[in-house]
Amino acid sequence: MIDIRPVAHPIGKITAVLGAAMALPMAVDWWHGDPHWMRFLESGLITLVIGWLIAVASRNRHRALTIQQAFLLTSGLWAVVPVFGALPFVWGDPHASLTDALFEAMSGVTTTGATAFPDLDDMPHGIHLWRAILHWIGGLGIVVVAMVFMPVMKVGGMQFFRSEGFDTLGKIMPRAGEIAGEMARIYILLTGACILTFMMLGMEGFDAVVNALGTVSTGGFSNRDASFAAFAGAPEWAASAFMLLASIPFIRMAQAFRGDPAPLWRDSQIRAYLRWTLYACAIIMVWRLIHETGTLHPLDMLRGTVFNTVSIFSGTGFLSADVTGWGHLPFAVLIVCGLIGGCTGSTACSVKVFRYLVLFQAVRAQVRRMHSPHRVYALRHEGRALDKDVIDSVMAFFTLFMLTFGLLIVGLSMTGLHPRTALTAAWTAIANIGPVWGPEITANGSVAEFPAPAKWLMILGMYLGRLELVSVLVLLLPKFWRG
Repeated sequence: MIDIRPVAHPIGKITAVLGAAMALPMAVDWWHGDPHWMRFLESGLITLVIGWLIAVASRNRHRALTIQQAFLLTSGLWAVVPVFGALPFVWGDPHASLTDALFEAMSGVTTTGATAFPDLDDMPHGIHLWRAILHWIGGLGIVVVAMVFMPVMKVGGMQFFRSEGFDTLGKIMPRAGEIAGEMARIYILLTGACILTFMMLGMEGFDAVVNALGTVSTGGFSNRDASFAAFAGAPEWAASAFMLLASIPFIRMAQAFRGDPAPLWRDSQIRAYLRWTLYACAIIMVWRLIHETGTLHPLDMLRGTVFNTVSIFSGTGFLSADVTGWGHLPFAVLIVCGLIGGCTGSTACSVKVFRYLVLFQAVRAQVRRMHSPHRVYALRHEGRALDKDVIDSVMAFFTLFMLTFGLLIVGLSMTGLHPRTALTAAWTAIANIGPVWGPEITANGSVAEFPAPAKWLMILGMYLGRLELVSVLVLLLPKFWRG
């Protein structure tokens, strides 16, 4: 029997913190004279009290985690937080249904950025800030999980990074606070710099805060129906830079802040990510220059190309243009970019660059073995040999990811969605990207007109994608519960 106290205690504490965080949007609505602040007060008190009760009831001096408890903790957090995060959406504006409220909260916490709300421009300031806070909490949370728990759980080859995180399960909880503190400091610094930059470039204070929280978390919730098109110009360049920073490993930024920037420049994953982003921008830009002559100034075209490509590649999902109007090739490139994603140990989503680098090496080695079957080909990353269990984990992750992606497309199609809508909805959910395209999409890009079963499938897809599939699917094995 698995002891759930070491799992329930941190979940209770984090839930209580979530309730306390509702004081921020409450204060914003109160300041603007919006009666909606009462809904945040009610939601916050309920969330705070329930979280505190759970934490007290499960208090235990023995804080070491087993493998099973580590899986339960990560899966439980991303299941519980959206439930409480959805309360203000149900009890106040926009008075959403349970399905839409949970969709919005799950999209926020998983930093997906897809929305079920059809009218953003007229919503209270507090709701916009709360959506952004859910993004910000989810982004920081996934960085800590990627550095602390996934290496010891051997999820998708993450055990390769174990030496940079934690070596023993018994020390997870004490040292989790240590690494969470360091990652949080960098995260806060990056967020503050992004807010100040946006304000210096002409954004109003509230717009700067909301969009900065969505940028640094690579989430993509905006407070405007037009998304980032409402801030076209210099803010697009700034957002592109911060999205890139947020989608590289935070451990490398921590090393740079300690006075050792060399690992940041030497990291092959970062170099590959920047190189592939450059290739994608170049392909799309050349295509647009050929097919859109005379429609836009080349510099404006370049700005839009870079911003939207970086946004989708990093999994942020802000849009400042109708990318479907660029042509079939640019749209296909963007779909591929979304299925790659950013770097491991960042707020970015999707498969991640590290796994593609391992996959390419494995394929190349297999092709060479066909030519020279008796020769040994060692796979290496960052000068270190890749163990067989890392390679096997990466291959298993790719298989599960593509299988789940395909099943989501089929499931969404069966709910009556147009094939294009089903494809992009599955893509945006499993890779936690944000945009969806198709005839059922509203003017602001929301999925408000989707049937409820389609929204629930997307909620499941966002949840599985953010926790990298294995972390959740392992809970379905009877052997897991037998210890």
